[in-house]
Amino acid sequence: MLFGKTILITGVSSGIGARTAELALALGADVIGVDQRAPGAAIASFIEADLSAPASIQSLVERLPQRIDGLANVAGVSGTLGAAKTIAINFYGLRALTEAVAPRIREGGAVVNVASIAGYGWRANLERTKGLVGAQGFPDPDAIVKEFAIAEGEGYPVSKEALLLWTQRAAHQKLFRDRDVRVNSVSPGPVTTPILKEFRQVFGDARVDSDITRVGRAGNAPDIAPAILFLLSDGARWINGANLPVDGGLEASINADVIGF
Repeated sequence: MLFGKTILITGVSSGIGARTAELALALGADVIGVDQRAPGAAIASFIEADLSAPASIQSLVERLPQRIDGLANVAGVSGTLGAAKTIAINFYGLRALTEAVAPRIREGGAVVNVASIAGYGWRANLERTKGLVGAQGFPDPDAIVKEFAIAEGEGYPVSKEALLLWTQRAAHQKLFRDRDVRVNSVSPGPVTTPILKEFRQVFGDARVDSDITRVGRAGNAPDIAPAILFLLSDGARWINGANLPVDGGLEASINADVIGF
């Protein structure tokens, strides 16, 4: 279902992005990888870019082919860089890239955003999340953090809350819908990639260990990559604006506590 397709994958140098690229290549796709450093494994095309900088995103888009079949937004940071930088990369940079690339995605193509179980609270924080998503273009992240009183340690969950809401909005925006481009997300739970140590700094060992205990083990990159590629494939052609938890049942467990069923 991916044979012959051209897939743009951000965050391709490690973790989930690296595994997604590896599997996409094995399934017959042509991969264009994006990251701030070159991947260890060879891929046909690699572009170095900083997704926190609008000028770098524009330069990246200008180097892309005129037609691609899908975009996997895997790149992201843990929150250790501070709230402003985290939100700039994880949400506003991702959104800016996706909107700039949209005209190059073929009709019937797809976008998949890698969100997180950490974005679970978007409904409880709906007004703030709507405000973040409602900010047009690539706003000044320092001003955004100040306007919405986002604490330094909240950058990661807040960025993923915004990404989950925007995924649903984007699925019905003219930019995507008029060309039958689907926009979905996947939400991993704790995954044993290099960034997991940073999550322990951000959320604390107790939170991370509790999440892992709920589902029996931490996930790994090969658990997440197939879900991303499925949503990019024609097999998911009737799935749009959806979030797929790929977390071993963590969201279901949290729902049981929160809702009380």
